[in-house]
Amino acid sequence: MTQARFQTHPTPALVLRGTGPRPVRAELIGARARVSGTITGGGKTWRIVLPLHASRWRGPVLPLPSGQYGLTVEGASGSDVADWDPLPVTMLGTLRATLEGTQLQIGPPLDPAYDSWEGQAALERRYATRPSDVLENAVFFESFYGRNASDNPAAIDREIARRAPGVVRYWSVVDLSVAVPDGAVAIVEGTPDWWRARGAARLLVINDWLRRRFERGSGQHVIQTWHGTPLKRLALQRSGFAPRRMFAVLRESRRWDVLLAQNPYGARILRRAYAFGRKPVWVEGYPRNDVLAADHAADGRSKVRAALGIGADERVLLYAPTWRDDREQIVEFLELEALAAETGSVVLVRGHSRTLIPGRDAAGSRVIDVTAFGDTAQLMLAADALITDYSSVMFDFSVTGKPMYFFVPDMEHFRGELRGFYFDLAARAPGPVVRTQRELTEAILAEDAAPYAQKYAQWRERFNAREDGHAAERVVSRILDQGFIGR
Repeated sequence: MTQARFQTHPTPALVLRGTGPRPVRAELIGARARVSGTITGGGKTWRIVLPLHASRWRGPVLPLPSGQYGLTVEGASGSDVADWDPLPVTMLGTLRATLEGTQLQIGPPLDPAYDSWEGQAALERRYATRPSDVLENAVFFESFYGRNASDNPAAIDREIARRAPGVVRYWSVVDLSVAVPDGAVAIVEGTPDWWRARGAARLLVINDWLRRRFERGSGQHVIQTWHGTPLKRLALQRSGFAPRRMFAVLRESRRWDVLLAQNPYGARILRRAYAFGRKPVWVEGYPRNDVLAADHAADGRSKVRAALGIGADERVLLYAPTWRDDREQIVEFLELEALAAETGSVVLVRGHSRTLIPGRDAAGSRVIDVTAFGDTAQLMLAADALITDYSSVMFDFSVTGKPMYFFVPDMEHFRGELRGFYFDLAARAPGPVVRTQRELTEAILAEDAAPYAQKYAQWRERFNAREDGHAAERVVSRILDQGFIGR
């Protein structure tokens, strides 16, 4: 017989106690994280403590990401021990959890009183009727709907922290498994603090849609940094766009005061795709790419490799495909373990942010899934080459000048049925465009950049002219000059 309970001190944990033969292994296994339990005792009784927090890639110890975890407690005979009573929803400070059978459900630390339609509606009404002229010298940051604290908002955060240290920096996160920058305040989406900060901050810096209800306070501003120069068609420029979705695009873009673009090409497309009218578009390069152009890039490369457990001399391929409108998870066109073996490389797999929550980590010898890794730019530093398809990561990785390979087995389907392109990728790609894994492997092993040197130079001239390592400085200078925040 076993008993289960949640422990809150000193740290959140699931504790199992039992009698009889001592188990030999205990694990919690989720889509993006797993932890092992500590087993003590023996003889008549035993005890297992399964921590509900973990450190990934030598980062801080944080609560486990929200989601479902399978609980495995293996006895000496190989059979599972699973005879305990279910545990109801329990608030554990940094998360909430419930256990039923072998399934542990972990969620953000949102009070059950607010985790309902009625509770959120009440907070929305409070937010919409707040005094609109009382603002805090603060910035509300959100990146990829709070799934991480990265991208252009994170680079702007670093520069604001350096030049305006008196500004409060709030970060919207889905749960407290998301690491936020030093000195910033993590606020979990949907909590009273989240609604308050969103309404009180003088400036909002985001890289995707605001979602939820938004009521602009007097003197409040929104900078939309977006998250990539587009190859695939966006918003109003997509074919077959329903009128209801068109209205949503127009309503969303009217919330923005400034749109940030990486280059003039991206500025033209984003302005038209979101009907941004005569509002300002700042073409300053992407702050997220400053680390790729800066003098300390080599040092950053070694630190990221050490965090990922990769040797300094190993060849590293970063595989970063975009998402598909007709599927939730990352595409499975490549046999990753075979690619690693055939090229003698470590393969980093970076799924699109939209595949982070519904997906599951890839596994295999010399394959590391880094979809949940905080910052893509750091992965670009660590990589020797990029494999992508239609992702905007191609416009960022080219800042490094390192080889790129375009693996596009579904190009006709993607171009003709899913999205469409703004230009002919095959004609302009600064690297091999291949359709099969064999062609990809041969291109990587050939290591022949000469045929693409001119295209690569033209690509960088068109898309990376402002990527000089100082984009964040220029953007924050404009923020301060406009008076969006005080120093």
